[in-house]
Amino acid sequence: MRNLIPSWIRVPVVFFIIFGAVEFFIDSGEKPAFIEYPAVMLFLLLVLLILIAIEAIVGALENVMLHKLDEAAKARFLAEKEKSFKFTWLKETYKKLLGQKPIEEEGEIILDHNYDGIKELDNNLPPWWLYGFYATIVFAAIYLVRYHIFDGENQFDELETELADARLAIEQYKKTAKDLVDINTVTLLSDASDLSSGKAIFQANCVACHMADGGGGIGPNLTDNHWILGGGIKNVFKTVSEGGRSGKGMIAWKAQLKPSEMAQVSSYVLSLQGTTPANPKAAEGDIWVDENAPAENVPTETTEVVTDSISAE
Repeated sequence: MRNLIPSWIRVPVVFFIIFGAVEFFIDSGEKPAFIEYPAVMLFLLLVLLILIAIEAIVGALENVMLHKLDEAAKARFLAEKEKSFKFTWLKETYKKLLGQKPIEEEGEIILDHNYDGIKELDNNLPPWWLYGFYATIVFAAIYLVRYHIFDGENQFDELETELADARLAIEQYKKTAKDLVDINTVTLLSDASDLSSGKAIFQANCVACHMADGGGGIGPNLTDNHWILGGGIKNVFKTVSEGGRSGKGMIAWKAQLKPSEMAQVSSYVLSLQGTTPANPKAAEGDIWVDENAPAENVPTETTEVVTDSISAE
């Protein structure tokens, strides 16, 4: 076999067989094992060097042997080796897979009948076709047992798994993509960094109407429980985004602020509730109560109460 297959074919084939075995037996997740584990890469490099060294040693021994042979034996050896480089082994394998008789032996398999002088040979089925047919039978049997007897995972199950993974990936992405937030998905932010950013936005854009401490001026007081267009993160976000009452409310900030910035400033505004401003403006609007708030936190004033549904302008 060594004389039939060149070394430049033997080395890669053996190497990739070992490589495939390593990848099969080592669970490395999405990345290949030789990337996930540097020791595996070093092992594969060592295997490759050993294979190259073996080929070099064998080649050197063949040269030593050639020097000890007489001219006739050397010529026969070189001729055989030359044939191997012309892929005679591949040709022989191809002939075996065809399973045909040589032309000189076709007389043994000629059938008795003919059509206008055209005769027919009684060849056997080609081995490649026969083995392929047997392989399909084995595959069908395994498939039947796996998917129809033991109820293996089918395409619908795979689709559901992929959809579940996709939904999870979307949710994970939304956590980091804050600018995808809208009036339906906005939540109250409590991180110090978000509230600090919200405060900076408030001081840059809102103090002229609401004062630095939220006590109110042109705009309403933001520290009490009264809201003109509803309280809570969704209502406040909508008011910041779409603006206040037509003709006398504040402008819509959705053109100047990103969704994440509107969520931050809305959360900061809500953090001002319950604080004591220097010159609080008189309450405007209605008391707003969060339906999900504990009973002890519900205001007791007799003023009209609105719930946490998003208020219409």
